[in-house]
Amino acid sequence: MEMKNYKKRIIDAKIEEYLKLFGAVCIEGPKYSGKTWSGRYHAKSESLLYINTGGVSNEAALAQIDPKIILEGEKPKLIDEWQAAPNLWDEVRYDVDRTGLKGQYILTGSSTPQRSGILHSGAGRFGKIYLRTMSLFESGDSSGDVSLKDICTGKKISKATGDVSLHKLASLVIRGGWPGNLDYDSVAAQKSVKEYINLIISDDLYRLDGINKDKHKVKLLLKSLARNESTTVTNATLKKDIKEIDNEDIDIDTVAKYLDALDRLFLLDNDEPFSTNIRSSVRVKQAEKRHFADPSIACALLNLTEEKLINDLNTFGFMFEAMVERDLKIYADSFDAKCYHYQDYLNREIDSVIELEDGNWCAFEVKLGVKEIENAAKNLVNIKKSIEKENGKAPSILCVICGMSNAAYQRPDGVYVVPITALKN
Repeated sequence: MEMKNYKKRIIDAKIEEYLKLFGAVCIEGPKYSGKTWSGRYHAKSESLLYINTGGVSNEAALAQIDPKIILEGEKPKLIDEWQAAPNLWDEVRYDVDRTGLKGQYILTGSSTPQRSGILHSGAGRFGKIYLRTMSLFESGDSSGDVSLKDICTGKKISKATGDVSLHKLASLVIRGGWPGNLDYDSVAAQKSVKEYINLIISDDLYRLDGINKDKHKVKLLLKSLARNESTTVTNATLKKDIKEIDNEDIDIDTVAKYLDALDRLFLLDNDEPFSTNIRSSVRVKQAEKRHFADPSIACALLNLTEEKLINDLNTFGFMFEAMVERDLKIYADSFDAKCYHYQDYLNREIDSVIELEDGNWCAFEVKLGVKEIENAAKNLVNIKKSIEKENGKAPSILCVICGMSNAAYQRPDGVYVVPITALKN
């Protein structure tokens, strides 16, 4: 399909690869992250099951009555928001089995439907791809002078990258990586994200499973998650936080149910704990690190402006960390690496861990200011040495991702220092 204004995504290469490997490709991710446009870019025909007002289209109703009609058209065929007619999953699988052809369908989905009505997992027929909001490199806010893959494979890096202001970093965090908001300033972008959140609460959560949820309590939980962005707080701590800050109580089971619903809408993008490849004698904590799908969501929930962030560098640091770790996940995915976080019972922490396909792993600290680089680098070196002493598998690469650094280089102790505004995949 003709897409003159399509802004290419890093994930495009994986979509092309999967269309050659599988009969159908399913692109999942949060609403408005660009799934439809990416699907259209690779498709030759389409069926849109949702319309702009949020309701289902005539095609969605037709998909329930005579799904074979929806499958007609030039291939690859895009079926946008397929979860509006879950029976299409099995129909696509049947057709893929019948023809034996690759690259027949592209399905997009902004929620995970209930498994009832879906008879088969699609294993071997479907390739699943997760599309996040845009990284700084994709949005044009990173020069791309330094490759994450080059860092992870130990290549030499030395590059002057230019100065970046705190105001610029604050605006990028607040604006977020939503493709439709790239031309907005931080004020307009935040209004857009607030409306996005309101639509999730008022409409999408109910449509997910047909169960009414207490909208006020959902909002309280979202605000608590925003206050705890980039931390490893438990569900019990979220409950306590709501009680202490908002002076309201919420049942712990309700917290769990609402978190599950938000996760099924791809509004959350938590980091799993890393431990499998270290084999150290020290026990590793198993808590996930909390993240929204985009840092702009937390900023909107807390009404954070550029000035508020600059005057509260502690909060700014957590939001900046969320933006960096979003980008690291996007970049790492392009070369089939996985992102985690590390925290053990000796109180050692690593902000982000990237595990490579060969089993080696890389340790990253995320710091907003230049003055924090020295301590971050020492922390990484000390952790590496202590893991080696415990006969564990130490990280092969150490790196500090910084906001305010004006150069990318490798220190005498081997630690890389890279500005986030110079990074790409």
